[in-house]
Amino acid sequence: MARRKQSENNIRKLTKSGGGKSIGLTLPIEVVRDLGWKEKQKVVVKRVHGGVLIKDWKPASR
Repeated sequence: MARRKQSENNIRKLTKSGGGKSIGLTLPIEVVRDLGWKEKQKVVVKRVHGGVLIKDWKPASR
């Protein structure tokens, strides 16, 4: 598979998973590393005007 051009580096495709009940999205590894995120880490996905917001999940304090 050929490498993407730098201008296309942040273009991603949505893919079906879980028998078509979910849609997956890959994130550029550079973004994940910059945020300090790890594999299987919980994140919050929130719908916002014009797109989505993905941020680190923080447990509610007791």
